[in-house]
Amino acid sequence: MCGIVGAIAERDVTPILLEGLRRLEYRGYDSAGLAVLDSKHHLQRARKPGKVAMLEQALSASPIHGTVGIAHTRWATHGEPTESNAHPHICNQTVAVVHNGIIENHDTLREQQRAKGYTFTSDTDTETIVHEIYENHINKGLDLLAAVQATVKGLHGAYALGVISKQDPQRLITARMGSPLVIGVGIGEYFIASDVAALLPVTRRFIFLEEGDVADLTRQSLRIFDRTGKQVEREIKESELSADAVELGQYRHYMQKEIFEQPRAIADTLEGRIVNDQVIEQSFGHQASEIFEQIKEVRIIACGTSYHAGLIASYWFESLADIPCRVEVASEFRYRQPHLRKNTLVVTISQSGETADTLAALKEAKASGNVHSLAVCNVAESSLTRESDLILLTRAGPEIGVASTKGFTTQLTALLLLVLVLGRRHGISAKREKELVHHLEQVAAKVEKVLEMDESIRLLSEQFGDKEHALFLGRGTMYPVAMEGALKLKEISYIHAEAYPAGELKHGPLALVDSEMPIIAVAPNNELLEKLKSNLQEVRARGGKLFVFADGEAGFKSEVDVTVLDVESINDVIAPIIFSIPLQLLSYHVAVIKGTDVDKPRNLAKAVTVE
Repeated sequence: MCGIVGAIAERDVTPILLEGLRRLEYRGYDSAGLAVLDSKHHLQRARKPGKVAMLEQALSASPIHGTVGIAHTRWATHGEPTESNAHPHICNQTVAVVHNGIIENHDTLREQQRAKGYTFTSDTDTETIVHEIYENHINKGLDLLAAVQATVKGLHGAYALGVISKQDPQRLITARMGSPLVIGVGIGEYFIASDVAALLPVTRRFIFLEEGDVADLTRQSLRIFDRTGKQVEREIKESELSADAVELGQYRHYMQKEIFEQPRAIADTLEGRIVNDQVIEQSFGHQASEIFEQIKEVRIIACGTSYHAGLIASYWFESLADIPCRVEVASEFRYRQPHLRKNTLVVTISQSGETADTLAALKEAKASGNVHSLAVCNVAESSLTRESDLILLTRAGPEIGVASTKGFTTQLTALLLLVLVLGRRHGISAKREKELVHHLEQVAAKVEKVLEMDESIRLLSEQFGDKEHALFLGRGTMYPVAMEGALKLKEISYIHAEAYPAGELKHGPLALVDSEMPIIAVAPNNELLEKLKSNLQEVRARGGKLFVFADGEAGFKSEVDVTVLDVESINDVIAPIIFSIPLQLLSYHVAVIKGTDVDKPRNLAKAVTVE
């Protein structure tokens, strides 16, 4: 969602701030701005609704320079995406603040501040923060660090903050609670950002702040204080990412690039985790064997695409490993007073590891005291991994496109590894594990083969250019695959798309079928194939136009109103991973035809770090 960049250096930081904002564009935003302290220690600010390019144009016309600065891309929560609501927010031309997250008690703070005569220039919750810092604390004699520390004690909700002041011109203060923030360590300079990707051109050394931390940065020093105010040390970690890891290269869009990166991402996710045809339990953490011995059931908690990955995994847990599994949407789990039995493994899934609802749900689950936790995540230093007992990183690499692709397939790969290690204790024999591992090791090559369908799918997508609705069908594990396909299509092409188990057609969805609604079916060659064929005949009988992605040995043939694209014959267990790829390609090419913003679809953000 919103993005933060900040810097304190001997050089002009404006170019660093702008480049950082460009690298955070994938998170989703609707305005951008920055503020710097110039050579006379005056605050200079530029803000624009729209893309970072609009801010760059404004700065080209009226340049501002400084050695201390903060910048922000905003995704509107409080107030419309206007220049007055864009960050940074300034109080009395003295203090500037950028903020990610939501301040839940902002209404109370605003009423208190208005009663004292403070003037507001925006509709944002963030403006109450900058008034608290300056009017209530600096004006009463506190320095910038102490003012920020006093302010955050009164904030309820989630925040990541970057703060500068002309009265303390050699300082950059940052703080976090419930929203990610990292410090980049340079030589005689420091940086802050909501994502390491923003800072890769200037450093690969990072400190990941913990909940409640406040940091005081100067060019020569860094001090970090925990939520009690005690000064603490946080480890410096070196990122394995390179600056060009998030470049487009030969591709038109990041989503396209990430679809084609999937063979490598899947292979990386498996690398070093299988030896002698067995999954290595220690891949999940040094406590894995001890914890796995106790597990009697699994509860998966996730949102969006990760939720769909969890649904597929639930079929695997129950059919392969004979382990009861339940999957829940994190935002619902949080508020329904769930009952968790002893010896339950709570598996949270998140590409970013910063999904607010998933993090909060994990904390709720842990509070019961009955469970162990495992995170399936793509970011090693994320909040989710720090909160979990066990971790399995997906190694997808940076995923910039809002619509997750390689994030999804690497999650499935990681979850199947988990099914295998837990299944050893519940009936998966060594012979069966070897067989399943063999199929898993073939996935990357199978994905390479499916990607060769790209041009055929591009041509097929032309039939969707004038469509407003679509229906996706699948049975068994293909039902969540259909759900993911529908989500992708609606996310980036804005076509209204829904998914149903094919067996549910007669229970309502069949009423929607006509010659104008494309029906997309996923048809592996398994025990449900004949039932699926019967369901599709029901569609044809109502004049529906079918598009079937079918196993090459499933016996489908193209005919009038039925278009079949054959997928190479594959094992049923890994079929969900493979059949997801053509649906990703279909959504991508339809979005290109529709002319939408493929990587940054309207109203959406990459990392949903607020409720």
